[in-house]
Amino acid sequence: MAGGTRRPVRGFASGRAFALAGAALAALVMACSGGSTEPKNTTNNNGGGTQPTGRPVLAQTYRASGHAAAGDVFVFLFEWSWLDVGAECERVLGPAGYKAVYVSPPQEHMVAPGGPWSNRYAPVSYSIDKNQSGTGAEFAAMVSRCNAAHVDVYADAVINHMTGGSGTGSNGTVYTKYSYPPLYTSSDFHSPCTVTDYTNAANVQDCELFGLADLYTGLSTVQQKIADYLSGLGKLGVTGFRVDAAKHIQPVELDAIFAKTNAALAAAGKPPLYAFLEISGAANEAVQPTDYFGEAYASGGAADITEFSFRAVGDKFINNGGRVSQLSNFSQRTWGLLPADKAVVFLQNHDTQRNGGVDYRDGDTYRLANLFMLAQPYGYPVVMSSYGFDIATQAGRDAGPPAYAGGAAMNCATAMESAVVGQWVCEHRDATLVKGIAFRKAMAGADMNTTWDNGADAVAFSRGTTGFVAINNGTAAITVTIPTNLPAGAYCDLLTGGRNGAACAGRTVTVATDRTVAITLGAKTAVLLDAAQHP
Repeated sequence: MAGGTRRPVRGFASGRAFALAGAALAALVMACSGGSTEPKNTTNNNGGGTQPTGRPVLAQTYRASGHAAAGDVFVFLFEWSWLDVGAECERVLGPAGYKAVYVSPPQEHMVAPGGPWSNRYAPVSYSIDKNQSGTGAEFAAMVSRCNAAHVDVYADAVINHMTGGSGTGSNGTVYTKYSYPPLYTSSDFHSPCTVTDYTNAANVQDCELFGLADLYTGLSTVQQKIADYLSGLGKLGVTGFRVDAAKHIQPVELDAIFAKTNAALAAAGKPPLYAFLEISGAANEAVQPTDYFGEAYASGGAADITEFSFRAVGDKFINNGGRVSQLSNFSQRTWGLLPADKAVVFLQNHDTQRNGGVDYRDGDTYRLANLFMLAQPYGYPVVMSSYGFDIATQAGRDAGPPAYAGGAAMNCATAMESAVVGQWVCEHRDATLVKGIAFRKAMAGADMNTTWDNGADAVAFSRGTTGFVAINNGTAAITVTIPTNLPAGAYCDLLTGGRNGAACAGRTVTVATDRTVAITLGAKTAVLLDAAQHP
């Protein structure tokens, strides 16, 4: 099979953010043992101890980022070079309507043999002068090019920890586990202990995740160094950040970092940062997403949170724990999700993709799953753009990116399902996804209503009185009559070309006077209607 043999286990089982990156990093730690002096800070971090009383709590008041209400969509160009990101903003992302591009961590990182992607998540310094994706000058030029193309830039910020060993970083910094001259010394880290007990907040937030040196983010000096890094990126034109492993940082300490960052940005005439935080939380865990609702509020910013439970949408498309028909009852309330104006939603990220679930190998099934994500109104969607890797082996799952294009045409697969190992997939360019992005923007502010399903593999719903989507994930065509909330009349299907002048370029769909649609949906197909697209 193209892209490597699929493992039999489907779906994301661990439920914890950063798990797969950590698994890869843990192996690197074994190969890169450090001989540094251990830090002596003795804050609340006793291995499996009980949660201390009086642990600081952050107020949950927040301001909405506005991205969900605006119908925005962004994309993660995982492991792309800065030259290639800049070119993609101009050629594809801007014209396609992507609000932002989220890029891999720009800081100096560890360099392990074979160049695994997890290198990027083990910082060595906050210099952006040289890393896997390019130079600091290339990064700054990329940000300028993307902003000129009306595409915001979000950087992945790895600020919870440093590395798990010793070596020489991508920009030449020589380091040991608890010494990163001139940035950090051993006094800047929590005392060594291991994250083992997710029912204990102190253990989760003050101990080492997969043996990675855990920064003592309660120190004002550490907070300031991180804020200097983030505000420096902001001064270059970066407008947002993903905070990697955010649940492993105490909420009040992260908020203090944001306050210092926003103060520096304000002094430079820049707006407050936007952030989205990598946080998952099972019911029995001590650390919950709600603990972080108030991040950046006091300093004028806004912070969304990754809603890992949304990934169950993708599972329905591969009949893992349900079927597509069950999506007719999808809502924040029925699924017990984060508030819609607080959630970043996704089908895959760079961690979960390596543990199975619906992905680019599934072709039309993945297109339809992405279409559902984009057509419904909940949250702020991020599209995963990846490269082909062998999911069947650990070496394949750890493999770093293919060759860069240096700003020339990327070697993207002609269709996502045809991608082979070592080739850029470029899911974000797929025509179905691009149409879904335009539809989402056009439907901003319109509710999801008049839902329908066939009890098996088909689902449909309207958006306000101006939009309609019907999806058949089955392997056979169906002929059905579906209720809509659209006015009677003829409409041009966006997925087959929309309107071309005074006629439909592709399929014409007629809504009857009783607001129903009698339609045949082929296997693995959909229709997408916008009331503005009349023939």
